[in-house]
Amino acid sequence: MPESALTIAALIRDPSLQQACSRWLVGGRCRMVWVDPSTNPLVEIEQRREEFDAVLLEQGGLSPEDCRAFGDLGLLMPAVVIGGVGGKIELHEAEVHLPPDQLEQLSYSLDAAVSRYLREGLAGSESSPAGQSTEPPDRWKLANRLKGRVGFVGVFYKRDPARFLRNLSEREREDLIHSLERTYRDLLLSYFRDPAAANQALESFVNTAFFSDLPITKTVEIHMNLIDGFSKQLKLEGHKNDFLQDYRLALLDVMAHLCEMYRRSIPPDAPLTGLPVKASGQPRTA
Repeated sequence: MPESALTIAALIRDPSLQQACSRWLVGGRCRMVWVDPSTNPLVEIEQRREEFDAVLLEQGGLSPEDCRAFGDLGLLMPAVVIGGVGGKIELHEAEVHLPPDQLEQLSYSLDAAVSRYLREGLAGSESSPAGQSTEPPDRWKLANRLKGRVGFVGVFYKRDPARFLRNLSEREREDLIHSLERTYRDLLLSYFRDPAAANQALESFVNTAFFSDLPITKTVEIHMNLIDGFSKQLKLEGHKNDFLQDYRLALLDVMAHLCEMYRRSIPPDAPLTGLPVKASGQPRTA
């Protein structure tokens, strides 16, 4: 990965949450700058707009008016929202949501936030809720800066092998797996009763699974272990558990989203190597 650090504007009120976020980004390629959300943070962010690359926001930390002002002022940038998954959008559709008990995934969520932001082209067409164009000043080219520092290809196509699950220390692997289990549990608990919350939990799990190169077998194992735990609990409480088989749909959803991310991870001009061909140039059939 490129060495240039991303500068993150962190709008978090809770001191313990600030400390936790710092812990999981220490030694990484992100530099956090704390911006007090109670002191008109938009002024500081607008003044330093050429410095900030992304925003880390505590859910509910800004008023709805301030959240709308991000778009009005052309300040939309990659965003990770720390808070419960409930389907609510704080800043824009490309933001990534991460519960505070799953901060082990924070660096992966920032990668996902940058990728989604660039892929959806938000930097080139910021608009207010009324649909009026609010192009950023020429001096502030966030999309180009992100591509220069981490690159669209660098973030999305070339994941950082140092942060792959298999390359982490044993303690880091355990922490990340336990965090992913909590994310997947959120997905299952909301899957049929709250589709918007389930979608945010699903995206959080899939983003981390992709950027950490989580084995597919481990994903299936996480699903089966949780379903088995639910089944045992229901039996102890004297309830039926036949309906749990319906949650296979959640696993299929996860697999489908992962497949799409891996499909997009292949550059469109990547050569197809290793494909046997006949002299005529046609692929050899089995």
